[in-house]
Amino acid sequence: MRLLLASLPLVVSSLACTAPADSGTTAEPSPTAPASASSAPATKPSGTAAARVTPRLKVTEVVTGLDIPWDVQALPGGDLLVTERDRARLSVVTGGKARSLSYPSDTVWVSGETGLMSIAVDPDFADNRRIYTCQGGFTASGTDVRVVAWRINAQVTRVTKPQVLLAGLPVSSGRHGGCRLLIDRRTGALNVGTGDAAIGTNPEDKTSLGGKTLRLDRMTGAPWPDNPYVDAANAQQRYVVTYGHRNVQGLAQRQDGSLWSIEHGSYRDDEVNLLKDGGDYGWNPVPGYNEAVPMTDQSLPGRQIGARWSSGNPTIATSGGSFVHGKQWGTYAGALATGALAGSRLVFLKFDKAGDLQWARAPKALRAYGRLRSVTSLADGHLLVTTANGGGTDAVLPVRPRG
Repeated sequence: MRLLLASLPLVVSSLACTAPADSGTTAEPSPTAPASASSAPATKPSGTAAARVTPRLKVTEVVTGLDIPWDVQALPGGDLLVTERDRARLSVVTGGKARSLSYPSDTVWVSGETGLMSIAVDPDFADNRRIYTCQGGFTASGTDVRVVAWRINAQVTRVTKPQVLLAGLPVSSGRHGGCRLLIDRRTGALNVGTGDAAIGTNPEDKTSLGGKTLRLDRMTGAPWPDNPYVDAANAQQRYVVTYGHRNVQGLAQRQDGSLWSIEHGSYRDDEVNLLKDGGDYGWNPVPGYNEAVPMTDQSLPGRQIGARWSSGNPTIATSGGSFVHGKQWGTYAGALATGALAGSRLVFLKFDKAGDLQWARAPKALRAYGRLRSVTSLADGHLLVTTANGGGTDAVLPVRPRG
């Protein structure tokens, strides 16, 4: 079901150029902008000309009737795995039809923004059948957020052999639970983006797993051996790669191997960050939980790394994202595509080789579906986008350039 919502403004950081936007976009790098996102070229270009064309997009619905599908990932062979946060349900989609896997939903703590969240498929899935989830969990004394490895049986009907790789990610009411997973295609390390649990001291406390990006061995759960604090006395600090984050909702890896995070701002300044080992990204909402402080507070001791893109005021609640690949995408090729919840749109952000923002665009084709959460790039270059409107109205949206 499509929900027609009023669009919200997208404010681009000062790194962007501010020439007039074309139809269906939010900002252009220069007055000589590429073709409109809402109009196709008169003739099919070739070579370098194709790379300068902004394609029209085709959006369909592969499965409907979902409720807050937090993530979608592809299995070898084309089946899709989908998590639903509040239902704590894991489904497989085959031929456009979803069916539930036998999965222990009663072991998932669901509250507020926390439940069954991100999913990752092992690159050696054909041999080991492993997948990974980030989810709310129960402890002997309360609740947490945790990363769990599973095996899917050959019939793809149930998950077995749960292995908790990392537990103890902090929680409070369920607010700011994170939690995004990404397997580094170069090293095989499992990266985890976490939320600060709306506890002001967590982001800058390197002994807390909240408000961080973490890195671990996906087979053993041990801290990755080249983590910046792997020799720390505190066991939790050994997992920390970057800190000073508010609520990491997205992780993406560019073709050059660099890792990027997407996180929610307070009432302002959603951020896209280029991640550097040991980096401090400057969120420090103390005393208490003071949402009025800057997302990147440059008044803190040491060096804080500024965002590569920021929404400004108000936020649009950027969430999951993925880098786009394939010549068929024209000017969008190589851009970061990120869903926006409050903004109800898909935003393409183009960065140069140095990581500096060139432009931001939000095509009209993705403004008719309400809140958009996760973005997954498939092997053929097509995108999968999940909606997040609730009430059993949600869908997975395949997105591709019109040929």
